Amino acid sequence: MLLPLSLLILSLSSLFFSTFSRPLSQGFSNSTLNLDDSLVYLWPLPSHFTFRDDTLSIDPDLSLSLAGIGGNSTILEEAFQRYLKIIFKHNSGDNLRRGLIYDISELKITVNSDNETLQLGVDESYSLSIGRIDGFSVIGKAQIEANTVYGALRGLETFSQLCSFNYESKTVEVYKAPWYIRDEPRFAYRGLLVDTSRHYLPIDVIKQIIDSMSFAKLNVLHWHIIDEESFPLEVPTYPNLWKGAYTKWERYTVEDARDVVNYAKLRGINVMPEVDVPGHAESWGYGYPDLWPSSSCREPLDVSKNFTFDVVSAILTEMRKIFPFELFHLGGDEVNTDCWISTPHVKQWLKDQNMTTKDAYQYFVLRAQEIAISKNWTPVNWEETFNTFSSHLNPLTVVHNWLGPGVCPKVVAKGFRCIYSNQGVWYLDHLDVPWERVYNAEPIEGIKDISKQELVLGGEVCMWGETADTSDIQQTIWPRAAAAAERLWSRKESTTAVNNTLVTLPRLQYFRCLLNRRGVQAAPVTNEYARSPPYGAGSCYKQ
Repeated sequence: MLLPLSLLILSLSSLFFSTFSRPLSQGFSNSTLNLDDSLVYLWPLPSHFTFRDDTLSIDPDLSLSLAGIGGNSTILEEAFQRYLKIIFKHNSGDNLRRGLIYDISELKITVNSDNETLQLGVDESYSLSIGRIDGFSVIGKAQIEANTVYGALRGLETFSQLCSFNYESKTVEVYKAPWYIRDEPRFAYRGLLVDTSRHYLPIDVIKQIIDSMSFAKLNVLHWHIIDEESFPLEVPTYPNLWKGAYTKWERYTVEDARDVVNYAKLRGINVMPEVDVPGHAESWGYGYPDLWPSSSCREPLDVSKNFTFDVVSAILTEMRKIFPFELFHLGGDEVNTDCWISTPHVKQWLKDQNMTTKDAYQYFVLRAQEIAISKNWTPVNWEETFNTFSSHLNPLTVVHNWLGPGVCPKVVAKGFRCIYSNQGVWYLDHLDVPWERVYNAEPIEGIKDISKQELVLGGEVCMWGETADTSDIQQTIWPRAAAAAERLWSRKESTTAVNNTLVTLPRLQYFRCLLNRRGVQAAPVTNEYARSPPYGAGSCYKQ
């Protein structure tokens, strides 16, 4: 829930204009480029905010003061140090302008809970106030208040976006102060899928992606670790499984995976692993050929053998030691069952069980769900499972939409929860989808009942890896993923009734440049095809 502002802020609120009522320059005062100063260059747009027209200087020796029950948090202390490096990128060594009097010398963060458990729906709300001691304000510092450390992390990101480097004075400044912000996400699930089966991604690259996710307030990394092309993950119980990796150098150890999870948690990001069954699993059989129906017909996994489910159970058991997030993705999409009917021993098993191949598909998915649930996981499945046998799915199932629009309304009508990833707009490997279509996509479109809308957990943009590897993945993800990130975080009222060209585009271009300044290889916003280079010379803010 939203945090109430202090009585002091409430008493002063009448002094300030409402959202968009005053211009915000965000550091363009020294620029020769003519950008629209009436816009708010925060991404994603906060829920509620007010500002005025003051400029405040930030002390390069900015100190951190932690308060509240959850104030003794190493997560926050480490985050503060990370953000100092971002905010004061230009202020280091001899460039530090010490001895001056600065308006803001302390950032106070108050956290009202010491529970640092990170799960779906964790409270990410926060309030942020920045002002000086004068006739307008008696704050004299920057303050963040949140119910959890993860709300405080979101507040830190917003604070960092308000800080701009003035190249003439060589100081960091906050424009249009004082600021009062109350903010919370619209959806609990705001995800990005990365695919490390089609192309292996080094751990450092995955961490870079996690960092960039935190800048846009995305909070779930959907790690599609394994697919038919490769099996890069170590499974100690079945050590030959990662013989399905491309090479012995393109693998993830248990320690690697745990490192990714811990790294993500420090940035308020959950990691949801995916083990796609029964299809998309040819790579499993390179280590254990008995998992294939036959050597010449290699997927789906052999439904007739208990060994297959022993391996599935072992993989999930090992992964449960690594991934604490409550959601586990079991795939279930694009299952071509021809191998089952064309392989004699599987065909005989189907006959003995009085099953069709459709029945066997259902049997496999439901048995995998039972395994996941037994390990205290909530199963997530691609929408084909719902489309094929919705009445038999476990009621806990979260249905992941991808094939097209209109699926989540059907899912929630039957009482299931839904994640929106319509491939026509939120598949990032579709390079011809412009940012406007990504931005205008609406996860609850067609759902009028508020109680049913609440069953839509949120959405996810998917970076499938057939044509994306270390060389181009970031510029394929960004900036279009940011368009979805604002749709998932910001109030619908603030992002729907606006002129995309005049209001949203320059804000997204500014955020793309912010990503570039932070070392993220985000591509130009307006190019016809995503991740293509600039067409010619020009400012980052106009591309």
